[in-house]
Amino acid sequence: MQTLTVRHVTQYNYANPVTFQPHRLMLRPRDSHDLRLVDAELILSPPGHVRWLHDVFGNSVAIVDFAEPASELRIESVLTLERYGTGGLSFELDEAAKTYPFVYSTEDRTDLGRMLECHYADPQGELAAFAQSFIATRPTDTMALLTDINNGIKARFAYQVRNEQGTQTPQETLRLGSGSCRDFALLLIEAARSLGFGARFVTGYLYDPALDGDDAGVVGAGATHAWADIYLPGAGWVEFDPTNGIIAGDNLIRIAVTRDPAQAVPVGGGFTGMLGDYLGMTVDVSVRSHRLPMAA
Repeated sequence: MQTLTVRHVTQYNYANPVTFQPHRLMLRPRDSHDLRLVDAELILSPPGHVRWLHDVFGNSVAIVDFAEPASELRIESVLTLERYGTGGLSFELDEAAKTYPFVYSTEDRTDLGRMLECHYADPQGELAAFAQSFIATRPTDTMALLTDINNGIKARFAYQVRNEQGTQTPQETLRLGSGSCRDFALLLIEAARSLGFGARFVTGYLYDPALDGDDAGVVGAGATHAWADIYLPGAGWVEFDPTNGIIAGDNLIRIAVTRDPAQAVPVGGGFTGMLGDYLGMTVDVSVRSHRLPMAA
């Protein structure tokens, strides 16, 4: 078990006081067997009225109404979490799912629903060709196939921090040969769906063990991070991080899961003001571990 503190600060600056529209925040995780929320603090400036709800996926969402205009909006989330490791990459897949292709049960197909379907048009067959290129023989080992795709994205594409809103389509990422963690996660999700796997988008944070001098640094720490979940009978939802070539990494801190990246915006909202009032936004994310003192 590892205790982590996540501090996420989003700040907007304006030339003049503006009126803020309701903001939607996805900054708080749900407890599970591998992630326990010990404490959560949400600090708002200016103050706002917060109401909580669960979205259609069961994620914890805060809706904030701000009463007073301001020239600065600061949203700070501080989480204390306990992250429990899964004990390595030993997954107990159902016997029928150990080799690809396999068929999900009727119940699984019903519940996976649209997470089995590709969401982005592929008129030239670029995505399908990319996914099929990892299949040398049929049948093939399921975990080996998904590992190859996950590692293949890390090896073939250049990581690039993008400040633009939104996510590239998988076809854009294939053509550009570069992208952010959100772009790589979506590429993996759509590639997996094209092969018949159920897949979903995950947003959260990434702990970098290099901060404690343990391992080589990872890509994507110091900001919100994104990866993919792929559903495998017997193992359930398995985490694949194509940005770092990680599978079920203990340093992946899940906040929310959705069908599509557009549904997983950590901080979303607008303002009413004059043209030119908006000066810019900064985001600062830190993830730190709480080390226990060494025994004498």
